[in-house]
Amino acid sequence: GTEYKKTLTMETLNPQVKAVEYAVRGPIVIKAGEIERYLQEGGKKPFTEVIKANIGDAHAMGQQPITFLRQVVALCTFPELLDSPSFPKDAKWRARRILQSCGGQSIGDFLLLWSYSASKGVDCIRQDIAAYIEQRDQGVPANWENIFLTTGASDGIVSILRLLVSGQAHARTGVMIPIPQYPLYSAAIAEMDAVQVNYYLDEDNCWALDVHELHRAYQTAKEHCQPRVLCIINPGNPTGQVQSKKCIKDVLHFAYEENLFVMADEVYQDNVYAPDCQFHSFKKVLYEMGPEYFNSVELASFHSSSKGYTGECGFRGGFMEIVNLDPEVKSQLVKMLSVRLCPPVTGQAAMDVIVNPPQPDEPSHGQFYKEKGLVLGALADKAKLTEHILNAVPGIKCNPVQGAMYAFPRIFIPPRAVEEAQALGMQPDMMYCLRLLEETGICVVPGSGFGQREGSYHFRMTILPSAEKLKVLLEKVHDFHIKFLNEYSALDEAQRSVS
Repeated sequence: GTEYKKTLTMETLNPQVKAVEYAVRGPIVIKAGEIERYLQEGGKKPFTEVIKANIGDAHAMGQQPITFLRQVVALCTFPELLDSPSFPKDAKWRARRILQSCGGQSIGDFLLLWSYSASKGVDCIRQDIAAYIEQRDQGVPANWENIFLTTGASDGIVSILRLLVSGQAHARTGVMIPIPQYPLYSAAIAEMDAVQVNYYLDEDNCWALDVHELHRAYQTAKEHCQPRVLCIINPGNPTGQVQSKKCIKDVLHFAYEENLFVMADEVYQDNVYAPDCQFHSFKKVLYEMGPEYFNSVELASFHSSSKGYTGECGFRGGFMEIVNLDPEVKSQLVKMLSVRLCPPVTGQAAMDVIVNPPQPDEPSHGQFYKEKGLVLGALADKAKLTEHILNAVPGIKCNPVQGAMYAFPRIFIPPRAVEEAQALGMQPDMMYCLRLLEETGICVVPGSGFGQREGSYHFRMTILPSAEKLKVLLEKVHDFHIKFLNEYSALDEAQRSVS
């Protein structure tokens, strides 16, 4: 008889899927997992544990959850706890409100809860988010009908890109993304077969966004595609910069002139550490530019429960606010979101606590702000520590970590090491990071996974490990880098190149 042949093979696989790369969970991380298992089975290495600084997962790195957030979500998931005396009144009040809004039921009947919510999210949570945005932006109006809850920010970003990508050949949609970027963008663009249009951030100027560079990238891209979207990550991932208001204004002016749809990834808006920096939302700056701008530029902004001070990655909570979207297109977006039914309701509840934290007259206020302050204070200290220790290493240069939760230091890789990497068929910073992992147990991601200027090398590391672990990590990087330079006899050269 005939034998069964697999239908789905690497030859028949959707080629766009093959084109996707996602560095923060890529080959380095797989290798780190293998080393961890080897150590658990009693294997010997020059280190006792793998320190993972590859992904922005705060709780995995030991950050404590915010009590109040977990209390509200627990009450929502198990309403019998509403009778328990061990939960504070303000947590119960929030849970009841969410539960009522979910099933539209009286308090007595919670059995209908955790059915699917509306595709856009639970109404009362969307209203809370609108109130939060108005407060954050000092009175700029926010309409809750323009707010959609999403499965983490990633899901919102992909949904909006899906609306924007169309056309063939020269008419294909070009998506302008910052380099270095968070690889969700390059992955989504590859998967949708759109055109990735790189604009480079200015490393010598603390990763600032330079509007001349936007013009250059746009003009070059116009020759082979139709740039329609401009993505910005602020505060930056992997670069940790916080954009100035003037810079945001220039970017919005550029988007207005060239009719670009603006996607503002603002998931790190609570993570600002540098005393001379402040988070400005794209929407607020757009409003301040006057009605001509505020009533025309199409803008989608994104937020998440995974970052900030809560670090609740597993709930997959997030939202997007959409401004100036064509009403018929908005209906199409709702249709598309309906196909996925709804974002996780637990994630929606977590998001609600973030936008509606305990007020000064509520019992949980004190503990909540103490916990929030401790998390953000520790991150600010670690941002400084990381920058200082890395800059003391010959051949490493690190911009101030103004915000977010990453450092993206530039590393000098000696020409002989570059040749060796090329002979092995790998990127020089990939070879560097693999060796760092093998010799020290430290897992960071090579800059080539995020994009970088030709001939420059970097790695991205999170500042999430505890201060003790972070010190160990940075000291190990220091020693490894000097050893690496000595091995390729380039210590003197490195000291000259970076200073």
